[in-house]
Amino acid sequence: MPPATPALITNDAVVLGLLAMTLGAVFWSASRTDGFWKKFYTYIPSLLMCYLIPALLNTFGIIDGNASGLYAVARDYLLPSALVLLCVAIDFGGILRLGPKAIIMFLTGTVGVMLGALVSFEALRLIHPETVAGDTWRGMTTVAGSWIGGGANQAAMKEVFEVDATLFGQFVAVDVLVANVWTAVLLFLAGRAGAFDRWTGADLSAINALRDSIESYRAQHARIASLTDIMIILGVGLGVTGLSHFLAGPIISWIATLPAEWRLQDYSLTSNFFWIVVLATTFGLLLSFTRARSLEGAGASTIGSAMLYVLVATIGMHMDLKALFDKPFLFLLGLIWIAVHGGLMLLVAKLIRAPLFFMAVGSQANIGGAASAPVIASAFHPSLAPVGVLLAVLGYALGTYGAYITGLILRGMAG
Repeated sequence: MPPATPALITNDAVVLGLLAMTLGAVFWSASRTDGFWKKFYTYIPSLLMCYLIPALLNTFGIIDGNASGLYAVARDYLLPSALVLLCVAIDFGGILRLGPKAIIMFLTGTVGVMLGALVSFEALRLIHPETVAGDTWRGMTTVAGSWIGGGANQAAMKEVFEVDATLFGQFVAVDVLVANVWTAVLLFLAGRAGAFDRWTGADLSAINALRDSIESYRAQHARIASLTDIMIILGVGLGVTGLSHFLAGPIISWIATLPAEWRLQDYSLTSNFFWIVVLATTFGLLLSFTRARSLEGAGASTIGSAMLYVLVATIGMHMDLKALFDKPFLFLLGLIWIAVHGGLMLLVAKLIRAPLFFMAVGSQANIGGAASAPVIASAFHPSLAPVGVLLAVLGYALGTYGAYITGLILRGMAG
């Protein structure tokens, strides 16, 4: 195989500028009230374009998402800050009143990942047996860990099932590409939530009540933001993010002193990112009970949403569509796998009359975890982002166990 061609743009400062210009262009064109762009965004959600354009830039070698450090910055600094600012105006009681359907759809997503692994394995055994020969099942356990929980659960499966480094790398590629394709599908569906909810006959009253309570509060306290307001908002968002980073280290160090047989790492409790997200969300929700909630009137959630859009762009630039052609049957396995997951989600959503919001966020809380579940949730409304985080945290707890059970079954099927 010839060596990889270096990207045209490798300077992260230039890449950041390009992404910012892309986001600006998308928002400008989406704001047009007539003409071509009005028709275009009738069918293609603007959020999807914020994700897809960086993916195309990466695919065609303009930028290299894997070589860039921008995603790590957006994930570790902008995402926690966005969560704080989006939580400040949240109606916590409204989240609790969303009911059990959100949990049901999340657990359906978990079962869908487990079932999808088995179905795709058998399907490839018929279509292209060489793809699932040998130790392929071991690599699949790492994807199951990632898609139910996250990176920590994926790493745990690599060790538990002794996955070869080369095989692990191949399935990391499957994980990233297929998960990103699915994210794009969910973003596309989010723009058609009305039609989906009419098809399922969903009861939107709890979601609408939560959204309306946020919008009502914002309208009552709306004001033109001053420089002081902006600096306070940034101070709260970035300050709480800094505090979360500061506390995460000692918490992990303390957990490391606990008995090893407790296996707390199985719950991602030794993951730095896990604690940053949990702490930022918790502090944000606590601030919603204080006078800090008035910052919403000056646009706290708007600034938080802007941070999320930067995260969306950095997530998108990790997607390489050309990778589909490197090992097509391995990616076919991943596509069948995610199709089973999505099909089961659709079936259960129809049966229990769940809104698209619950289906999409429940799915992404499994497949994408805490880094992207808030993005999908905010595609419906910025105030709903914390719901994605809360479900993703649940996924961290289930990831190792669900993937381990899946691995045992795959091992039996492989003979």
